[in-house]
Amino acid sequence: MSGILYVVSTPIGNLEDITLRAVETLKTVDLIAAEDTRHTKILLDRYQIKTPTTSYFEYNKIQKTEYLLEKLKEGKAIALVSDAGTPGISDPGYKIIRAAIDNGIKVVPIPGPAAFLAALTISGKPTDKFIFTGFLSNKSAKRRHQLEKLKEEERTIVLYESPHRIGKLLEDILAVYGDVDVVLARELTKKFEEVLRNKVSSLIEHFNAHPPKGEFIVII
Repeated sequence: MSGILYVVSTPIGNLEDITLRAVETLKTVDLIAAEDTRHTKILLDRYQIKTPTTSYFEYNKIQKTEYLLEKLKEGKAIALVSDAGTPGISDPGYKIIRAAIDNGIKVVPIPGPAAFLAALTISGKPTDKFIFTGFLSNKSAKRRHQLEKLKEEERTIVLYESPHRIGKLLEDILAVYGDVDVVLARELTKKFEEVLRNKVSSLIEHFNAHPPKGEFIVII
């Protein structure tokens, strides 16, 4: 009898943003596969969860996918968690999810927070139709090409960006789209939560004066 892979959403910042079902699942599975076990330990300690953990991240995903599959085939129940939010969104979680499906193993979602959805709901941008693109390329030429391909989109565009590239991304948006209104959100649900709504040019000026910190959700 094969085990079950639970895809468990965890808080994006505030540790109270976790469901009762997620806590119960993390307590009762045989193993937790975490993107960063040290980071996940903070959450587990908060809810007195003693379940063993193992790392599962971008650079060990091939080796660990085989290991987790073997455990699942032995009948073990495994919870997959990311550092924050919902596994499989802009992280390597989809690899083990796909592998489990291909091997006939049951995959169960334990839904909860996702940073881009939290930002989208408070952005003031249309939410009836949107496209989520994750992180664009870290190469400027390719990034601009990706933005060009999205230029004819009528849907709201949602993407992620790191603090050290946010300025370059905004410059590319200005070059491709003109001085459009953009929403930036960072540190959602945390102490220094910040949402900026302004023209791209104004946001570039803002970050020239105030070095950016934390990962950003960008909404166009």
